Amino acid sequence: MTTLNEATASATELSSGGAARRWRDVPSVFLEFFRSPNRTAAVLPSSQHLVAPMTAPIPERGEPVVVELGGGTGVFTEGIQRRLGGRGRHIAFELNPRWAELLGQRFPGVEVLCADASELPRVLAERGLVADVVVSSVPWEAHAVVDGSTLVDKIAGSLTADGVMTQLAHRWTQWASPAKRLAAQMRSGFEETHTTRTVWQNFPPALAYLARRPRYSAGLDQHDGLAASGAGRE
Repeated sequence: MTTLNEATASATELSSGGAARRWRDVPSVFLEFFRSPNRTAAVLPSSQHLVAPMTAPIPERGEPVVVELGGGTGVFTEGIQRRLGGRGRHIAFELNPRWAELLGQRFPGVEVLCADASELPRVLAERGLVADVVVSSVPWEAHAVVDGSTLVDKIAGSLTADGVMTQLAHRWTQWASPAKRLAAQMRSGFEETHTTRTVWQNFPPALAYLARRPRYSAGLDQHDGLAASGAGRE
């Protein structure tokens, strides 16, 4: 698996077309932020430099299932598609109907859903899938506790036993209560958590929270079910 440092170094390999599209999307993102700041994670599209640390955990081999939460205008969507290179499955959630439609037009190979990120367990269950990687750029509001459960709980429960989650975070919010609460949720739900280096080229400067090996996961459930049934025993 490519390391975060190696992935960051490869950020320059992203297409100039993606960078040009990002600048074309600036007015749209700016407008959506002011229409609904609590539901739009950033005032500007994320930088291409942020794509590498956010997508680094996606395996280079095999047929991974990658779920993207908060596809926006497609900065991370493009990075995930490049990382997959035609392999696996890519499902993108986007709550904003205008952006969901845009994502579907730009990335016909991605299954784009205009749905809330909290629908993740249901969506995967309906398709008989378990996620290998979840790339999330949803705002803090999406991580609020609802009916005693958090979005991190739902993500952890939808991953394989060695699955990985990444979450976009802006450096200037790291010490705010919602950010601290999210960090605590990730430590509770995963065996390993840490943050990447700050990407200063992004506006505002941002980083990725990374969490590996969920303490409770769909992969563990499957393993336990096989063990209980005696499957695979001689």
